[in-house]
Parts: sequence; C-alpha cells; structure tokens
Amino acid sequence: MAVQIKARMDALRTELDESKEKGAELNEKVKVLQQENLAKEQEIRSLTHRNQLLEGEIEKMGGSLKEAKDAAQVSRQNDTHNEALQRRLQLLEEEAEEADKTMRETVEKLRQTDVKAGHYERKVQALEASRDQWETKYEEMTKKHTDLQNEMHDLEVSISNI
Repeated sequence: MAVQIKARMDALRTELDESKEKGAELNEKVKVLQQENLAKEQEIRSLTHRNQLLEGEIEKMGGSLKEAKDAAQVSRQNDTHNEALQRRLQLLEEEAEEADKTMRETVEKLRQTDVKAGHYERKVQALEASRDQWETKYEEMTKKHTDLQNEMHDLEVSISNI
C-alpha cells in the first residue's frame, strides 16, 4: 500500500514537474509574442508617421502642380517658356503619382500589419487561455498532492497506533 502511494506520489511529482516546465515554456512564448507585438506596433507607428509625411509631400506637390499650371497659362505667349513649364508639370505629375503609389503601398503595409497584429493578439489570447488552464491544473495537482500527503500522514499515524 505504501509502495502504491509512493508510486502515485512520484507520478504526481513527475506530472507536476512537467506542468511547471510546460508553464515556463508557455510563459516564454507569451513573452516572445508580446515582443513581436511591440515591434509590430512600432512599425505601425513608423508607417503612420511616414504616411503623414507623404501626405504632406503630396499636398506640397499638388500646390507645385497648381503653380506650374498657372504659370503655363500666363506664359503661353512664349513657346520656349511654355515647353519648360510643361516639362516641369510632367515631372511634378510623375512625382505625385510616385508619391501616391508609395502612399498606397504604405497603406497596404499598414493594413497587413493590422491584420498581423490582430492575428498575434488572438495567438496571445489563446496562449493566455492555455496558460490559465495549466495554472488551474497545477493548482488542482497541488491540492491533490496536499490531500495525498495528509492521507499519507493519517495512514502513518493509524499504522503507528496499531
């Protein structure tokens, strides 16, 4: 009987150790995911700032484009001057298109980052739920261990009284 109790206690200790190791692994995974999440949030802030800068550049380029068009109307009398303004206008439009393309790419990256952040948040929640389950199991095993120790003590007292 004592051998069975000892074997059972050894099994419980082994299971408790395994649970502790698993809990430590899960905590480490949570830390890694939190760090990744922080990095993604920083990237989002960086992309948002960059997006704001690009929008400012687009506004500046839009103003430059308007100025170029106004100058072209005023200087229609001079063909040479008009050609120079047309070239400038074309370059500004290309820059505006490039800036618009860059902004769209940035917005897409931001959207993808938001999707990834949501994915990692769900992963963290799942890992936290798993951790909570392991903690509950650990508490249950600790209670069972304490109960078995008490039973073993009672058994020892009972045997010693015989």
